[in-house]
Amino acid sequence: MAISKTAEFFQDEEGHWVARLECGHTQHVRHKPPLVSRPWVLSEEGRTAHLGMPLDCNFCDLPRLPDDLVLAHRTATFDQDSIPASLLGHHDTKADVWGRLVVEEGKLLYSLEGGDEPSTPSGSKRHTSWVLTPGLPGIIEPERRHRIQPVGPVRFFLEFWARP
Repeated sequence: MAISKTAEFFQDEEGHWVARLECGHTQHVRHKPPLVSRPWVLSEEGRTAHLGMPLDCNFCDLPRLPDDLVLAHRTATFDQDSIPASLLGHHDTKADVWGRLVVEEGKLLYSLEGGDEPSTPSGSKRHTSWVLTPGLPGIIEPERRHRIQPVGPVRFFLEFWARP
């Protein structure tokens, strides 16, 4: 799992505390005992004292497109009602074809099959599910089994990338 340090705290639209990490990603830091005990997040002093603390960043674990690829195809935009059934079940891309899930509105759950998949350089297990939002695309590695699921209303499209 990728680790990043906390750069600042802010509240989301629902009033929950969120840490902005040095990597640029964000993570909720809720105090919800007994499952999550973070009483420090409730005070300005507590949050200030936790600036610079390391947090696991699951978004840094998302696969990345190699630099030498070119866009080969883009699908139409889908919504929660028009997603092809084949995308909702486990499926994969062809050899040497990468995918990029781009959310225009809403949220989309992107899951990789299995939890024993590649470890990070530190030897920790990679995250295998992410909630994708506008500005946070999901990358699909060639022949990697995955599935998607809308999280409420959503609009998204797929891009397919390959080497020239």
